Amino acid sequence: MQRSITNKKFIEIFIYITLFVIYESLSSIYLFLPPLFALLFIIFMKMLDNNDLSGVFLVSFCLVVFEADKSYLLFSSIIYFLLLYKFLVPKLQQNIGCSSCLKLIYVVLAYIGFYIFSFLLAKIFLLPTPSINYYIIYYIIIEFFIVSLL
Repeated sequence: MQRSITNKKFIEIFIYITLFVIYESLSSIYLFLPPLFALLFIIFMKMLDNNDLSGVFLVSFCLVVFEADKSYLLFSSIIYFLLLYKFLVPKLQQNIGCSSCLKLIYVVLAYIGFYIFSFLLAKIFLLPTPSINYYIIYYIIIEFFIVSLL
């Protein structure tokens, strides 16, 4: 008896999510491993462009794992990505024709923009303000090279 394709796809997705959770945990311990936040943003945009609802939910689950690991507010990155995708990305794609320039802007927006978004949420809801360190520059450079390969 053969397995159906959906079972194979489910096993493949389960393996990817498990590997991401393990990698995310390791990135908290070893600071030289980038958290792949910008990569999740690029994948999130591609899933929304393809109207792949199951892919959006899987990336959202990975974002919730990221938020839990880094102590951010629940669903804040998902809301930020949706706002960015709905309002800013169409304007950027309309005005900038350079593909690698867009990827660099997406990576910078993912990290620096999410910090500003988290800072604003902290000020609005009277929460402790998030901190930023110089590893962000390293993460932006490394993830730009990773996103450029896509």
